[in-house]
Amino acid sequence: MPRLADYIGGIVRGLGGTLLAGNGPEDHIHLAAILPHTRTIADVLRDVKSNSSGWIRDEFPSLTGSGWQDGYSAFSVSQSVMPKVVQYIRDQKQHHRKMTFEEEITRLLKQHGIDFNPRYV
Repeated sequence: MPRLADYIGGIVRGLGGTLLAGNGPEDHIHLAAILPHTRTIADVLRDVKSNSSGWIRDEFPSLTGSGWQDGYSAFSVSQSVMPKVVQYIRDQKQHHRKMTFEEEITRLLKQHGIDFNPRYV
């Protein structure tokens, strides 16, 4: 995952942003980034997914059938809590020993009062 996070950091920098942290288990990645006000989250993630997909195929040809899911989750956070978010992302391997991705995203959505359809988790 560190190599992928580094690659994504380059994409984000190329779009005028800064990747503060990137990490995750094998099936997803968490990113903390400062994005330029001239780009939408949707556009940034479209570019991250499309540009990194080719890199993943080239670097890891044995990962057949892998790819990005159609959707994503994005949350804005205040500068005051960013250090906690960055630490949370750095601790992903330990975190996911206790909780699956599905449990994690469901908890976050409920915690912040966001309506969602469990079918899409």
